[in-house]
Amino acid sequence: MNRKLLTQAVARLPIVRVRVQDGRFQVLGSNRWYSYWRDPYHLLLTIPWHGFGLLTVLLYVLTNALFALLYLLGGDGIANARPGSFSDAFFFSVQTLASIGYGAMHPQSLYANWIVTIEAIVSILGIALLTGLAFARFSRPTARVMFSQVAVVAPHEGIPTLMFRAANRRRNLILEAQMRVYLMRDEITAEGNSMRRFYDLPLLRSQTPSFTLSWTAMHALDPNSPLYAATTESLRQSRATIAVSLNGLDETVSQTMHARHNYAPQDILWNSRFVDIFHESSEGHRYIDYRDFHKAMPIE
Repeated sequence: MNRKLLTQAVARLPIVRVRVQDGRFQVLGSNRWYSYWRDPYHLLLTIPWHGFGLLTVLLYVLTNALFALLYLLGGDGIANARPGSFSDAFFFSVQTLASIGYGAMHPQSLYANWIVTIEAIVSILGIALLTGLAFARFSRPTARVMFSQVAVVAPHEGIPTLMFRAANRRRNLILEAQMRVYLMRDEITAEGNSMRRFYDLPLLRSQTPSFTLSWTAMHALDPNSPLYAATTESLRQSRATIAVSLNGLDETVSQTMHARHNYAPQDILWNSRFVDIFHESSEGHRYIDYRDFHKAMPIE
């Protein structure tokens, strides 16, 4: 019996489509709000604000329309309302659901009072749920971290080193920031099976006590590196992707923030270096010019 239930549960799982485009390994529909239609809570958290507002208004109108029909089924149960008037029943429902109570219309039968009681309970639960959802959407920490559009491979301390940049666009403090870098590529095992393998790429400095302006991450391509002796062509053949994950504590909201970025093989510029973004003014002050943040130049 358990095996039968497991088979039925697996059969209901959606089909996940994967493609490789421009050297990037993509799961189709990943992180799209409409991909959460089977999970209403995540759907309401990820749907755009205009969609959230439209859905709220639609649900509000449908709820009041439903209760208006219930009031009409009870006959002349609303005082001062026109007999059989849907609009009067609808706006009485609006007043009841919002606890307005103007006093012009009120229930005058046992049936109508029971419907009012049910609607009051629905109102309490609905307001609590809507307030919680709105607060959850507002309070979600969002990272405004910018990664360089390209990564470069340039000598550092005599060793070829993979480098890329990250910048904090909010200019506030991200405390105890940590960065992890992974190599993902397709490999064939000794048994002939195709597998997607993940490798850690250790950084020369993987954490910083405060991430305020910019951060250049560096991974040495020594014999211990999974990228040792790799080329653009070999990375393309293995459908390789370099994934970057950054997290830290946002000092402003005291919440953990996350940011991620992927580099495809064509995003890696070999024998190149980044254009320097640190400059010194004539008065001796240091400043950063972010206009050159994404720029790289070949090493002569």
